[in-house]
Amino acid sequence: MIPALTAVTALGRWLVRRRFPVLATVGLIAVGMISTTWGAHLVKGWEAHLTGKPALALPADLWATMAAASRLVHLDLRGLYTQPTGLVAFPGAALILVPVVALIDALGLGLVRPGVDNAHPAAWLLAGPYEMALSGVALFAADSLAERLGVTPARRALLAGAGAVALGNVSLAGGHPEDAVAVALFLFGVLALYDSRAGRSAWLTGAAVAVQPLVLLALPVVLAVLEPRRLAGYLTRAAAPSAVLLGAAAAANWNATLGAVISQPNWPGADHPTPWDWLVPHVSGGGVAAGPGRVLALALVCGGALLLRRRWRRSRPMARWSPQFLAELLWWVAAALAVRCVFEPVMVAYYLWPTLAVALVTASLSWPRLIATSLAAVTLTFVSGAGWQGPWSWWAAMIAGLGLTLFFARIPQRGAGPHVASAGFTR
Repeated sequence: MIPALTAVTALGRWLVRRRFPVLATVGLIAVGMISTTWGAHLVKGWEAHLTGKPALALPADLWATMAAASRLVHLDLRGLYTQPTGLVAFPGAALILVPVVALIDALGLGLVRPGVDNAHPAAWLLAGPYEMALSGVALFAADSLAERLGVTPARRALLAGAGAVALGNVSLAGGHPEDAVAVALFLFGVLALYDSRAGRSAWLTGAAVAVQPLVLLALPVVLAVLEPRRLAGYLTRAAAPSAVLLGAAAAANWNATLGAVISQPNWPGADHPTPWDWLVPHVSGGGVAAGPGRVLALALVCGGALLLRRRWRRSRPMARWSPQFLAELLWWVAAALAVRCVFEPVMVAYYLWPTLAVALVTASLSWPRLIATSLAAVTLTFVSGAGWQGPWSWWAAMIAGLGLTLFFARIPQRGAGPHVASAGFTR
């Protein structure tokens, strides 16, 4: 009885401590499930008016990833990167969906994609809440960082609310909970580094990359605060999860795995082409290879991280990071994640979310910046659902919106005092 009572007490304390992301996640699930089930007709006219699209549809991409998860459940690694999975992320994206897919399979609900003949698949009643709850992990990561930064409860409440609205693009419209999980794991890794736990930070970062490699764009910023003698060990741990998962998939089907992971195909006919669409290789089926643009973005971020490292090393080390420096580091993480959107040949609305999520955390240090950033993030989330198809109009508006969000969330410099910790440069 005593251990059980202790566990219940600990859970109660944790729920009170994380009440804002808990409530925001519950709200996200409630709104998401109501708007996609019996309440769908209530939002049909509103969505069509706002975005120019038909009624709110279930996220088809989620079904493709669940097909990949189903193959993991049945130990079919050879089919992980073959149709109908459409998987281009690392295997961790499918791995995180294995529990719900196993349950759907056990109940015999099936994984038939939503369509005209299957408008309301029963599997959504399990998959929907599960993937939205998974996405909500990002809200907990943001709240944990805000708490460590000394943000007041009232501002943390607004942070959770604005974060949940922005998260709808990822979990509900996009059906890509792996993006939210990867960013959450990466942010928890930054928090571990702040607590002088470099080994744990490396494993969390590695898990994030294994789920969705988009966080590789932010990795150079974090590496910029590590002492050179720590880099090899950190990178080895961070690479291990992806190496194991990709190695297993490649051993089962080398050609399919390499083709999906290297070319990163995307579809300008279905999403938003950008000016880069004309400069990247085109693949069969009307798609384009997004991989080259992402490599260019990563190269630019690496160059910027080297400049940041020189700047930060000029600061005299202290016993640990200051909250001011943690916030500054997070802002640069947000900026690095935004670089992806600048060089994507084809854009999707949920690509904007990682930058918005991290920028909201840095903005939470003051009411004016948090309110301005929240308004910008929420507005951008809704406007990004517009159906503009020109290579300049939608993309240019989104890049401007990201720039404005980062401007609102910027960290004011308070002198060149010694704010870099030994946790980064000397441990």
